[in-house]
Amino acid sequence: MSVRGMTGLEEQGTEDHVPALSGRLSRLLSSSGVDSRSLPWDRFSAWLHCLCVVGFDLELGQTVEVLYPKHAKLTDKEKSNICYLSFPDSNSGCLGDTQFCFRFRQSSGRKVSLHCLLDQFQKDSPLYLKKDSACYYGYVYFRQVRDKTLKRGYFQKSLVMISKLPYVTFFHTVLKQIAPEYFEKNEPCLEAACCDIDRWPAPSPGKTLNLPIMGVVMKVRIPTCYDKPGTSQLLEATEQTDALISITLPTVHEVDLFSCISPLKYCCDFRPYFTIHDTEFKEYTTRTQAPPSIILGVTNPFFAKTLQHWPHIIRIGDVKIAGEVPKQVKVRKLKSLKTLDSKPGVYSSYKPFLTRDEDIIKQLQKGVQQKRPSEAQNAILRRYFLELTQSFIIPLERYVASLMPLQKTISPWKSPPQLRPFSQDEFIKTLEKTGPQLTSRIKADWIGLYRHFLKSLNFDGWFRTRRKEMTQKLEALHLEALCDEDLLVWIQKHTEVEAVDLVLKLKNKLFQANRENLPVKPSTLEKLQMHIDTIIVALPEDLHGILLTTGPV
Repeated sequence: MSVRGMTGLEEQGTEDHVPALSGRLSRLLSSSGVDSRSLPWDRFSAWLHCLCVVGFDLELGQTVEVLYPKHAKLTDKEKSNICYLSFPDSNSGCLGDTQFCFRFRQSSGRKVSLHCLLDQFQKDSPLYLKKDSACYYGYVYFRQVRDKTLKRGYFQKSLVMISKLPYVTFFHTVLKQIAPEYFEKNEPCLEAACCDIDRWPAPSPGKTLNLPIMGVVMKVRIPTCYDKPGTSQLLEATEQTDALISITLPTVHEVDLFSCISPLKYCCDFRPYFTIHDTEFKEYTTRTQAPPSIILGVTNPFFAKTLQHWPHIIRIGDVKIAGEVPKQVKVRKLKSLKTLDSKPGVYSSYKPFLTRDEDIIKQLQKGVQQKRPSEAQNAILRRYFLELTQSFIIPLERYVASLMPLQKTISPWKSPPQLRPFSQDEFIKTLEKTGPQLTSRIKADWIGLYRHFLKSLNFDGWFRTRRKEMTQKLEALHLEALCDEDLLVWIQKHTEVEAVDLVLKLKNKLFQANRENLPVKPSTLEKLQMHIDTIIVALPEDLHGILLTTGPV
């Protein structure tokens, strides 16, 4: 995505804007839930790991010139990846301002902050928007302009935001506010921007957030896992605060791109931008083993030859003139791919399980001819894939729900019952009466597709999540069953040792419910705590101090 003509922002300094906002802005921030008790940089860390500047040195090559906050840590391996991924390939010829993103592995052995504010809000996030535990995202604003005063003849520099959050649209928008001023006024702008971000409320799903940055206020809403799929929750407008809002984002993550499998999460590795200098280059390009489960975005022609043995390749050509419609839309066989001189298109060694849907193709082509806005085109395609994915996933959801034990089998005095194991053959048998052919108009080899899907990492990731949710539901039901018992009557029929053991088990249950955010009502947890306190009071006095101070085992 290219960004040009950023006139106006360059002439404005942050000092011209902040005084005008100070009074009402503080009230705006307090209404968004900023916790004044947070330590310095806690709120910054909920959004970003760091912000860095990558420049080009004739002797050293690309280097990290500036890192904010000053205490932020990056390993040498992480710095190397950031340096190489923050500049477009030399053959791309990007002049002016360019924005893109990349993703790279977090170095092993790095300590993770367990008290980060971000961790508190993960349970309500959709799967595809949860923070990435193993990787960082890099959001880049790259500027390359001719400069005769420099030996290289060009000014080349990137401002990069490093984050665990996949909020592509959001961070690109933030960079548009920061980068142009930074390139004009240098480091003081970065310090001001970081201080602004450290005033933000945490990225709490479902809340409308007002975020000040470089003299403007952005209004955003983080989606929740409870939002209806395929809908965009409208931001509520309020007369008192919206006079201060400069930018309202309808989405924090969606990009101008035809592609999605929501509500499924893509569970394999992916790199939006990848270069030959990446530390995983040898791992991913070796021919001694099968191609890895990964999506790579590359611009270097070198990869056209190196990776031509991969089972799926999408070649993207030059941007077409507005209104021009491709003559053919089809999947080509991989053996017809001729490295550098191949035409743009999809090349695959697989036989498709689904037939081509001519209706959606015609609808999109008509939109191109009529110059329909890209937002509308995206909405059409996202809705199409959402409905297709739902048709595919509903039979799986229905079958997995049947693995849940009946509630009547849950006893407060026994461990929670286990889920029945997933049987592929048993599931396939259910498709005749409940398969996607009942809700989708597309002709397909659905059984073949399911068998292939059940072997994939995407199914494994989806099923692990569903199994965890259902196991937590069983734990919650078991907790409720315990709370409904008259435990005072129970301890009268059992020994003192057994009563002490019960207290310790109940304490563990309470700790587990809070730690794992089990789906139980606050009143249930309060009732459980009352049970614990009541049992302790009923025991001999010499045990009170020990049991009250003993934590979970």
